[in-house]
Amino acid sequence: MQYSHIIVRYGELTLKSGNRNEFLKKLTKNIKLNFKEFKGYHIQTKRDRMYIHLDKNDYIDEILTSLKRIPGIHTFSPVLRAGLDIEDAKKNIDLLLHTKLDGNYKFKIQTKRPNKNFPNNTNELNNIFGSHVLVNYPNLKVDVKNPDFVINVEVRSEGIFIFTDFIKGVGGFPVNTSSKALLLLSGGIDSPVAAHMLQVKGVEVEMLHFQSPPFTSKEALDKIFSLAQELSKVIGTVKVHVVNFTKLQTEIVKRIPSNYTMTSTRRFMLKIADKIARKEDCLALATGESLGQVASQTLESMNCINEVTNMPVLRPLLTMDKVDIIKIAEEIGTYEISNLPFEDCCTIFTPKAPKTRPKLKKIIGYEARDDYSELIEECIASAQTYLVNTKAVNLFEENREKNLQDNEDFSGLL
Repeated sequence: MQYSHIIVRYGELTLKSGNRNEFLKKLTKNIKLNFKEFKGYHIQTKRDRMYIHLDKNDYIDEILTSLKRIPGIHTFSPVLRAGLDIEDAKKNIDLLLHTKLDGNYKFKIQTKRPNKNFPNNTNELNNIFGSHVLVNYPNLKVDVKNPDFVINVEVRSEGIFIFTDFIKGVGGFPVNTSSKALLLLSGGIDSPVAAHMLQVKGVEVEMLHFQSPPFTSKEALDKIFSLAQELSKVIGTVKVHVVNFTKLQTEIVKRIPSNYTMTSTRRFMLKIADKIARKEDCLALATGESLGQVASQTLESMNCINEVTNMPVLRPLLTMDKVDIIKIAEEIGTYEISNLPFEDCCTIFTPKAPKTRPKLKKIIGYEARDDYSELIEECIASAQTYLVNTKAVNLFEENREKNLQDNEDFSGLL
């Protein structure tokens, strides 16, 4: 099928008024970033929808797959466009029905007429196009209640658009239309999904990973970069901060009672994340925690962990079931990467019996026995920042920052 256009519908963006144009500019930019490998298209952005003009259909499957992942898109449809002429529209319906000749199907015509200057009303158009199909395609029957497919006809000032499919997008808002958050990215299934959920709501997500070499391997860090590359697909480039946590983590294991080491480890991670987030002008921290999933994710544990920061801690997966989290991970392409058998620092020192209902007074008392301030500062000083896109991982150089573009291809692949 040689489609002429793809119609993109905005969903939540239609609720915006004063700043809608800025949102649409960002959505257009994000689509172009995803389409940079494709040729033969151009984008026309309108207030209520977007038209992607297709000069050729060489990349149609790849384009449709890309659009499914881009935040800010509610639904989209590959369409055929006719002129404002009924006979021309009938020819396009014929093109569409070439895929429906292999069986006895039930159909329905559904017409919308935003162009009120068109001489025929919707009922008349339904009858005209329905009669055309019945006369020329004896294998097709009308069924307005339970059709096998719907022939959608939209009469607009730009022409008559004909299509059968409404393909669901992820919805939300274009990435980077909200402020920044720093997400703690482990190698598990949950935190990449949390990053994606925040991206869908327009949040610009920077990521922080704690490594503990030699207890964690180079492969574990490569896994993090692979996850970040997958998450970069909708925006071009993401920033990943990597902190060396070995010295502080081993001291925690030595000094804190074993059933409280997990809680203390998370508290120190959040302390470090707080300082890095403020340096990066992030307005919130974020995690992939889901309520009650593991010992550190009970309300009591979260209460103890949150005490070390006064920044908001976003937990977009908080009430989600694991099966739903896994489903999203599969959809966004992170599930198989997360399942690679390389452990992160949160799993290598897991105690046999972690406290599921830790007491805040106790953990404050345990940590007050020693001064960890120098170790915390060493961790922060060890932080290395990488710019990650789908092609490369590049160590960030501060003096290059003002020259970076979202669609730049970085050299120096690690």
